[in-house]
Amino acid sequence: MGRVSRARGPFRPGAVLAMLLVGALAFLLMLYAIGRGWTGDSEGEGGAHAGANGLNGFSGLVQLLDGSGYEVEVSRNRARLSDAALVVLTPQLNGDAEAIGEAIMERQDMDAGPTLLILPKWFALPVPQNDQVESEPGWVALAGAASPTWFGELDWAEGGELALGETRGWNGFGASGALPDPDKVQALVKQPNLEIEPVVVDSEGDVLAGRLQSTADYYDYEPYPVIVVFEPDLLNNYGLADRGRAEAAVALIDAAMDGEDLPIVFDMTLAGLGSAENLLTLAFRPPFLAATLCLLLAALVIGWRAFNRFGPPVAEAPAMARGKRQLARNGAALVARVKRFHLLKDPYEALVGRRVAARLGLRVADTDAREAAIDRVLAARGHAGPAFASLAADLRAADHARDIIRAATALRNFERTLTP
Repeated sequence: MGRVSRARGPFRPGAVLAMLLVGALAFLLMLYAIGRGWTGDSEGEGGAHAGANGLNGFSGLVQLLDGSGYEVEVSRNRARLSDAALVVLTPQLNGDAEAIGEAIMERQDMDAGPTLLILPKWFALPVPQNDQVESEPGWVALAGAASPTWFGELDWAEGGELALGETRGWNGFGASGALPDPDKVQALVKQPNLEIEPVVVDSEGDVLAGRLQSTADYYDYEPYPVIVVFEPDLLNNYGLADRGRAEAAVALIDAAMDGEDLPIVFDMTLAGLGSAENLLTLAFRPPFLAATLCLLLAALVIGWRAFNRFGPPVAEAPAMARGKRQLARNGAALVARVKRFHLLKDPYEALVGRRVAARLGLRVADTDAREAAIDRVLAARGHAGPAFASLAADLRAADHARDIIRAATALRNFERTLTP
C-alpha cells in the first residue's frame, strides 16, 4: 500500500473561487456579445441601415417611431424575417437580388405581415477626423448617387426602370414638400410589367413610393402589403431633418401597416450585419432549458464539494520509484518472477556483440560474421583470453537460469576488460 501524504494546496480557496467567478462572468458576457452583435466593427459609418447615423442611414427613423409610441426593434437575426410584424428591409447598393426577393416572397408565402422595402441610392464615405471638420461618430459625406443594379433582377420588378433626376417636390398623404437634394431624386419612371399603386409621387408624376400589387395574383388570400420606397430620402436621416417629411414618413409607416397594430422590425441582415442567435437566451428556452438547469445543478454540486472538503487534497506516494536504475530493476524482477531467462540469451548476446564491434570499429550486421570478425581483430592485436565466439556460444547453449547468468556475466566481463 502506497504512502499517503497531505499536500497543501498552492492557491487559497478564495482566490480559486474569485478566478472561477470572473471566468464564468466573462463567458456569459461573450455569449451576450455574440447575440447582440458586439463585434467591434463600426457599423454606423457609411451604411444605409437602421444602425447608421449618417445622412443615408435610418437611425433617425428608428428613434422617431420609438418616440411616437411604436414598438420598434433592430434585428440581426434572419429568423426574425418571419415575425408577425412590419419588417423594414434596407439592402445596400451592392445587395443580393436573390436574397432580397426570397425575403419578400417568404413573408408573402407565410402571410407573416407587411413588408417595407427601402431602395438605396447614395454613395457615402466616413467624414475625415481632423480639426477642420466637426463631426460626430458615424457621420458621412455623400459622394454621389446611383440606382441599385439589382432592382431589375427581382422577379416582380422585371421591366421596371429607375431614374435619377430633378424634381420640384413630392406629394402624398394630402401633403407636399421639397426633397433634401432635388437634383438627385430616384423614382420609378417605367413599369410595363409592374403593378405599383402610387403612394408618394414627385411633381412629374413618377412614383417615389408605392404598393406592390403584382404578388397578390399568386395567392388565394389577400396578402399583407409590400411597400417599395424608391426614394430613400423620404425616410433616411437626410430627409427627416424636415418636419413635413418626418410626418410623411410616419404616414408611410401607417400605410404599410394597413390599419393593424404591429411591432416594427428593422432588418440588418440584408445590410450584411446579421449575427447568430443569442446563445445565452437560447440556453434558457425549451428544449435546451432542461439541459441548462442540469448543468447548473451539477456545477453547484461540484463547487460545493470542492470548497467544503476537510483539509487539502490527499496525495498518494508513487507505487514505483522513478529513474533508469529502478526501471531496470523492475524489468529484471519481472523476468525473474516469470522465469523466462532463456528469452534474454539471444538479445543480450546481440547487444554485447554490437557494442564490442562498435568499439573495434567493425560494421557487420550478421551475428556469425560479426563474432568471427571480432575474434580476427582481437587475434591481430594479440589479445589473450577466451574468444568472443566461444563465450557467445556458451550463452546460447545454456539452459538453466544459473548457467545463463554465468555465461552472460562472462560476456559482460569480456566487454569490460576489452581495450579499444
